[in-house]
Amino acid sequence: MRSQPMVLRRPRESGPDPEQGGTFRVREHDERPVRHHHTLSGQGIGWIGAHGGAGATTLTRLLGGADIGCRWPDAAIGEPARVMVVGRSNLDGLRAVSRALNAMREGRHPAGMRLVGVVLIADAPGRLPAPLLGRIRLLRSIAPVHRVPWIPSYRVGEEPKRLPRQVTRLAGVVDARSERGRR
Repeated sequence: MRSQPMVLRRPRESGPDPEQGGTFRVREHDERPVRHHHTLSGQGIGWIGAHGGAGATTLTRLLGGADIGCRWPDAAIGEPARVMVVGRSNLDGLRAVSRALNAMREGRHPAGMRLVGVVLIADAPGRLPAPLLGRIRLLRSIAPVHRVPWIPSYRVGEEPKRLPRQVTRLAGVVDARSERGRR
């Protein structure tokens, strides 16, 4: 029995539905086929969560790029080659980041993927205990590490009045690296 090739369809963008008084409506499918790529995209940055709840979605919302989730970028859908691995600053988060970096060291990632750095998002306010700081020093010996402090307003679903300087600095790193990648 011969199987038919599967054609992927991209989801349609949602937009205001005039019949619903301007509210947003999600459409079923866009009939245009998804373009298949054989290499990762040289454009943009991808945020890889080393574990669930790492903060990759928040960084995507703040700084742009692609929220890749807890997996490697997929060339078939044109995801970025340049990635940042994101994790929380607690023990489990640091272990997850270490596992992701070890998988990269062993070559268990897509061809062409380039690590820009690691982003560690504070899991609580205050200073980190010495054992966690030691793990972060070890991570810094492997890749550039960017730390984002605890932002209390996010806990209750509000935007901060001003982003911490560490996030602004991270935006500069992401932008500077993307400019270099285009030359």
